[in-house]
Amino acid sequence: MDSSSGSEINLTDLSQNDKRELQQFVTNEAQKAKIQSTVHYLTDMCWKRCITSKISSGQMDSYERPCMENCVDRYIDSQMAVLKHLEQLRGSI
Repeated sequence: MDSSSGSEINLTDLSQNDKRELQQFVTNEAQKAKIQSTVHYLTDMCWKRCITSKISSGQMDSYERPCMENCVDRYIDSQMAVLKHLEQLRGSI
């Protein structure tokens, strides 16, 4: 990019407060991206496991809805168990 275009920002010219705000913004956006990625993965995984009909009626059948709910619940439970274990490991160091 041509620096004469005026759209390039020199980070060394930012104040400490602006640098902190920029870092916080980048951190927040990374967290949002991680959440979106996890939701996409979870949706894809549970969809492949549970949805067997064509959903032409706009509704899941009687098996699919509880399967999806259970799939999501078990995924969240497993993630929480991993996080709890990692916290315990971190606390024992």
